[in-house]
Amino acid sequence: MIEFAVNIETLRKRYSNGVEALAGVSLQVPYGSIFGLIGPNGAGKSTMVKSLLSILRPTECRGTMLGEPIGNKAILAKVGYLPEHASFPDYLTGRQVIEYAAGLAHQSRNACRQRCETLLEQVGMKEAAHRSIRTYSKGMKQRIGLAQALINDPVVVFLDEPTDGVDPEGRIDFKNMIISMREEGRTVFVNSHLLAEVEQVADRVAILSKGRIIQYGLVEEMTRRDARYEIKFQGQLPVSLMTWCHEQQMTIEQDRISYRADSPAQMQPLIDRLRAALVVIREIKEERFSLEELFLQAVAQSRTEASVIKGGKR
Repeated sequence: MIEFAVNIETLRKRYSNGVEALAGVSLQVPYGSIFGLIGPNGAGKSTMVKSLLSILRPTECRGTMLGEPIGNKAILAKVGYLPEHASFPDYLTGRQVIEYAAGLAHQSRNACRQRCETLLEQVGMKEAAHRSIRTYSKGMKQRIGLAQALINDPVVVFLDEPTDGVDPEGRIDFKNMIISMREEGRTVFVNSHLLAEVEQVADRVAILSKGRIIQYGLVEEMTRRDARYEIKFQGQLPVSLMTWCHEQQMTIEQDRISYRADSPAQMQPLIDRLRAALVVIREIKEERFSLEELFLQAVAQSRTEASVIKGGKR
């Protein structure tokens, strides 16, 4: 059984002006997962998606999609795509846009009609389907864009900035629709700069900076890394216990003790000592890094390392 829906061994894209948009990217996207690609503007996120879909011709590309070489035309027929800044002829109605996409996917008229109605219901556009695109808000256009991306019942769906310009209520709807795609067994590849939204839906993420993957892994593991645990207590700590806490590099501030640890188990010795000293424990909580904090830290570190390397070359 093929484990990965997308398996990139190496992906490079160098433009004719010498700019290297992708510098040997390598990553894997498991079947049936939501994968988030995040990075600053100009990091190469859209270039990666377009290269995987053969919209751009990569300088070098080795890997597979759905078990076949990336770029295989038969496999691309099983892929859905919502591009960034999706644009449709404004004289068409929402329903006509979806029907046009169905025609491009070589669907029969009957299959198209049935699938179109299902998708309009799914993206919440059934009542507005008869209106022309020119009357739609940005969020409504994105909903129609998502529907056309799903018209061919794809196995893998690429969403490039799907909620850019969408209002908060619409973003919640999109989050739920993305989750429902995973529940249907689809693999969803989300490219976004809205880190909080990616953190809410993605199983795995990759951080892309200047054409390179600088961090990659399960969201839960990445945000748990260097988690801070905090214990609030009541009363006075014995001097011996305070000394022990300082030796363990724990921070004591008024009625709380905080400690960076890999797991809750590392807090157990402290809890045992507090109980032995008859100190009342009021609260124990874990504070993880948010994906945004992790992203900012990783990008800053990458830039620092790049500056050191550049300085060394001089």
